[in-house]
Amino acid sequence: MKHTQPELRSVNVVRYVTPLREGGSLPAIIEADDDFLYVLKFRGAGQGVKALIAELVAGELARVLGLRIPELVFANLDESFGRAEPDEEIQDLLQFSVGLNLGLHYLSRAITFDSLVTTVDARLASQIVWLDCLITNVDRTARNTNMLMWHKELWLIDHGAAFYFHHSWQNWKEQAKRPFVQVKDHVLLPQATQLTEVDAEFKALLSPEQIQSIVSLIPDDWLTGDSPFATPEEHRQAYAQFLEARLAHTDIFIQEAQHARKALI
Repeated sequence: MKHTQPELRSVNVVRYVTPLREGGSLPAIIEADDDFLYVLKFRGAGQGVKALIAELVAGELARVLGLRIPELVFANLDESFGRAEPDEEIQDLLQFSVGLNLGLHYLSRAITFDSLVTTVDARLASQIVWLDCLITNVDRTARNTNMLMWHKELWLIDHGAAFYFHHSWQNWKEQAKRPFVQVKDHVLLPQATQLTEVDAEFKALLSPEQIQSIVSLIPDDWLTGDSPFATPEEHRQAYAQFLEARLAHTDIFIQEAQHARKALI
């Protein structure tokens, strides 16, 4: 089995283009020194670096599983950046976000996925539902799909709400083995008829080595501050242990999803 070593490029933010007013975290479109546009997730926003960690780990898991996700990059924000920004709220956000942030390649002219317009086949729907159960992503509902159609293909975005247990780390080992009850609100659940087949395939792709290589991407300075762990590496390993425990008990979240699906139909 081929082991994919994830790597993230680093860019420097050179221009703040426009805020994206959707959501409470005030992401923005920025231009970087590689001349590309990115949707920037700021470390100084409401959920702080935890949202960036969720975005990074969930995004790279999705990529290993073969799902389409915009390229993620580490984006450096210099302390001089944004001093001329006239909007006080944005200026504060930029000030609190000096250092390492996370950018997603901006998919120009992409349109928001609408389940009434686009039908997703059973296999892809099952893959996405399975991923969201693994990462406890509460944010893929009909009201807020966090999926885009770009060049007639489905792309996944915005995973900052995943791994919600890490906002407190209470009973996280037990939480790894819990069903994901919020799957009942998943926009693709009605089409997800191949969860058992997808489970076998995806578990084979997510080896312990693969998980280690993904969590190793989390920067040290995102793992300090109010961390309950003694070191950044111990903190990183907690994410790995959560994922490995969840992968060992996927039958729990698959049964929950299948039960929720039957209740819908």
